[in-house]
Amino acid sequence: MVWIERVFEPDYILVRLAILLAALVGDLVWIIPGVEGRDWALALLALALAGVCRWSPPAATLIAAGLLLYGELHGFAVTPALKVLTCVLLFETAVRAPLWQVLGAAAACGFVVCWHAGSAGEVVFRVVILQGVPLLLGGYVRLAREAARRERDGAARRVEAARAAERAAIARELHDLVAHHVSSMVLRVGVARHVLAPGADPRVTEVLDDLHAAGSAALDDLRRLVGVLRAPLDASFVDPGGLPDALGAVVDRAKGTGLVVESAVDPGVADLDPVRGLAVLRVAQEGLANAATHAGPSARASLRVTRLGGTVRVEIDDDGAGREPPAARTGHGLLGMRERVELLGGSLTAGPAGPGRPGWRVRATFPEVLT
Repeated sequence: MVWIERVFEPDYILVRLAILLAALVGDLVWIIPGVEGRDWALALLALALAGVCRWSPPAATLIAAGLLLYGELHGFAVTPALKVLTCVLLFETAVRAPLWQVLGAAAACGFVVCWHAGSAGEVVFRVVILQGVPLLLGGYVRLAREAARRERDGAARRVEAARAAERAAIARELHDLVAHHVSSMVLRVGVARHVLAPGADPRVTEVLDDLHAAGSAALDDLRRLVGVLRAPLDASFVDPGGLPDALGAVVDRAKGTGLVVESAVDPGVADLDPVRGLAVLRVAQEGLANAATHAGPSARASLRVTRLGGTVRVEIDDDGAGREPPAARTGHGLLGMRERVELLGGSLTAGPAGPGRPGWRVRATFPEVLT
């Protein structure tokens, strides 16, 4: 039924008018006798006014019926062709217009097509053929389109229900398995902080504090993730307007690992929608985490987030002063960043800083609005 739906959509009116034009020219040239210039003018006017059918099928039908009545009254030879055109537009009305408009257009057309009928039998014939057939065919197409639309909507609802069930299952596993272990780790780190002997090395206390803060942040993120999985439209990782603060927290966390980080965040990113805000946050998190892991705790890194000309850009650089050469940086983190950015219509590049230069650079660019 897809082709039926498409053929009778308003956007295809030019195709239907072209078919009607070809049929009308054929009638005037080869079938209808005694065609004059005025017949051509009336027929082409009726066809041109039928373009109104794209916006209002009933109006187009009434216009065609009026031209048909005018042709009947003044003895135009083209009136048989106008009857066919009126029937076609009545069919279009039955397909797309509300019932009361269909009945009004049918009543007007019935009056016109039965004009000068010679007998009751001729009236019945005209009503059945010139009105009943277009209305029945239009009603059939209308019902077929509605049935196909209901089937599509039902399939979409079933798919969405399956996805919701899958998300709920993943949310349960995250909550019952991952969150449970992370919360247990945070609890034990908290206990370790309190049972340390007085006078312990302050570096140990600092590390435990960092572990406790990182674990607590991971728990918060897990809770948000569970909320997003259970209600995608009601939950978000980034509060409205809170992206600059969230990026500041990411920078502070990276500094806690020993990485020296310089950051410059455009305040305008606070107005980004939650999806793009989350993409910026995740790219920044992964990029700085990679810098801390691969460049080493003594390395220096920079984070720049800009929003200019409808484009969001995230730039992360490090000086490669640590443990591994740039070519060793591979894994699922970079793949996940690239996939996230490409889903938003952007691109991500990651690689060595350049020939003869130590360090690593990440560049993510994507539009503010998906095109």
